[in-house]
Amino acid sequence: MPRLLAAALTAVAAAALAVGTALALVALLDAAPEQPNVPLISHQTALPRG
Repeated sequence: MPRLLAAALTAVAAAALAVGTALALVALLDAAPEQPNVPLISHQTALPRG
């Protein structure tokens, strides 16, 4: 029985660690500023062909 209890506690601890890591990653990604979606070249700024 102690081995079963140790295995269950290990599984619970691993699951809690995984959830905590996932939440931390989401928080880090959410804290990063969003990059502007501006094209480097557009039809207005392109050089004329010729």
